[in-house]
Amino acid sequence: MEEAPLSSEQVPDGECSESQKEGEGETVVFDGQNGVIEGKKEFVAPAVGMEFESYDDAYNYYNCYAKEVGFRVRVKNSWFKRNSREKYGAVLCCSSQGFKRIKDVNRLRKETRTGCPAMIRMRLVDSKRWRVLEVTLEHNHTLGAKVYRSIKKMGTGTKKKSLSSSDAEGRTIKLYRALVIDAGGNGNLNAIEREVRNSNCPNQLNLKKGDSQAIYNYFCRMQLTNPNFFYLMDLNDEGHLRNVFWIDGRSRASCLYFTDVIYIDNTYLLSRFEIPLVAFVGINHHGQSVLLGCGLLAGETTESYKWLFKAWLTCASGRCPQTIITDRCKVLQSAIVEVFPTARHRFGVSHVMKKVPEKLGGLRNYDAIRKALFKAVYESLKVIEFEAAWGFMVQRFGVVDHEWLRSLYEDRAQWAPVYLKDTYFAGMCAAQPGDTLNPFFDRYVHKQTPLKEFLDKYELALQKKHKEENLADIESRTVSPTLKTRCSFELQLSRIYTREIFKKFQLEVEEMYSCFSTTQLHVDGPIVIFLVKERVLGEGNRREIRDFEVLYNRTAGEVRCICSCFNFYGYLCRHALCVLNFNGVEEIPSKYILSRWKKDYKRLYIPDHVCNNVDATDRVQWFNQLYRSALQVVEEGVISLDHYKAALQTFEESLNRVHDVEEKQE
Repeated sequence: MEEAPLSSEQVPDGECSESQKEGEGETVVFDGQNGVIEGKKEFVAPAVGMEFESYDDAYNYYNCYAKEVGFRVRVKNSWFKRNSREKYGAVLCCSSQGFKRIKDVNRLRKETRTGCPAMIRMRLVDSKRWRVLEVTLEHNHTLGAKVYRSIKKMGTGTKKKSLSSSDAEGRTIKLYRALVIDAGGNGNLNAIEREVRNSNCPNQLNLKKGDSQAIYNYFCRMQLTNPNFFYLMDLNDEGHLRNVFWIDGRSRASCLYFTDVIYIDNTYLLSRFEIPLVAFVGINHHGQSVLLGCGLLAGETTESYKWLFKAWLTCASGRCPQTIITDRCKVLQSAIVEVFPTARHRFGVSHVMKKVPEKLGGLRNYDAIRKALFKAVYESLKVIEFEAAWGFMVQRFGVVDHEWLRSLYEDRAQWAPVYLKDTYFAGMCAAQPGDTLNPFFDRYVHKQTPLKEFLDKYELALQKKHKEENLADIESRTVSPTLKTRCSFELQLSRIYTREIFKKFQLEVEEMYSCFSTTQLHVDGPIVIFLVKERVLGEGNRREIRDFEVLYNRTAGEVRCICSCFNFYGYLCRHALCVLNFNGVEEIPSKYILSRWKKDYKRLYIPDHVCNNVDATDRVQWFNQLYRSALQVVEEGVISLDHYKAALQTFEESLNRVHDVEEKQE
């Protein structure tokens, strides 16, 4: 493709100031690197990696930035495609760039050019956006004064005018994947007044001084260092930042494997932390929590949650989770129903039980009530048992009209384990005392952690989690677990499951020996109901005997225990194993060996939507698939030195083959 440069296009002065003179409320300014000047703000300086939706957006941004700093812009060069004459590259520079031509030296006009180096070079990239590739900020001459006329003239009663295309550059300049707009609105507010204003405004993020610059710097850095990094911003009608969503490349890859069950953690938002964070968390094949995306929300509104969920769904290739776990929140519930209509939405049991001291601590018989509540929640195997235990508790202690308990009972089908036995949780249910759903950033974020500090800790937390997963992968593939019984079930899954999941299953095998009786209760053709008796630890560490009913279908090879361990945790319980053993079954049926717990799960599992229906024109889709495939090779390549050498050789061979294709096309 031949380049056709066009140079020295003079730009009229004053293009950026027209709407400022009008005092429009749509004028947007940015939090500069040196902080916010009281009553004044600055455009963020241009930087490599910025992207714009169009050439006009890029030009308007640089022109308005120039007006703020105090210089004028000239188009130094433009490049066009030979056939279509479509512009695909440009250099914008300071009007003092270069020097007069020799033939113009004798003219009377004074020399104004100084050979100023300030410029930006940008190019149209494959995704049809304009990306800044080179930036020089330094000037070698005195800069003029900044203009802030519009903000000081603007009153609260100013009538909004419709903007024509000629003055559109004065309103918000929306950068597709670069700039973050400061949350302040009225330029006359000082920092304290802005903070008070933001705290009462759920329509925009409560950003402090320097926060927008911190987000911007982080996103730019991640774009350059993390190829599959993605983020999305939601602006309100005034162009202020309202909601943000982002996800790094490793988390995007995890979305391919671990979105069957997700936990939407809005603890930080509900508890009024300094950062209004919402995190999407899954569980990997080692039972470790994995981050699947993050968001910052202006407030707890249905619209904000809906926007965030749709943004996440875009990264998850439109696949709706089977189960979504959250805190009890009506606003969150209505948003989930609309965006994830096929998902089963459940409230975290551990979230409910954590609030017991806060909600019931002031009651007269608190200790006895708490004990009765825990017994009803965690020990009821049948719905009738739970309802009887609940009724006994509220009647005995006179808390029938307690508002929180009454609301809990109304929502019981959403959180009480006895009602959730048909819901698949993959280990995220927390159905036993002591089980908890800890926040992903636990120990990294406290209530007063500022946003800038969080962004640094965010990377540390991810690095730690990725390291733990890599080490667990290596250990699962290279270290054989120690067997503790002669049970064939233990040997079978020791060869299949990851080390951590096998340890949990191994405990069930060991506890088969605490089940001392397996008898038939009822027979209906191929379906048999067994009663398994188990010695369990009760109050004061005393041994108690509990009965567990297990349904077994000989023909279909199905086994279901009333404790529902398989749906809650993803592996069979001791009671079901006893029934299989009683019936002479030597291997666990394949339907009860979940692929998501296997050592080589990522190697074996290739989502259907990845390989099929590849769009012949969608380069973004190509990039995403190539990145995910390469990441699989990287994860396999760190297992050992031999794996590393093989992976490196594969990359080199692949690159040579791609180069061969390019040479053939030429």
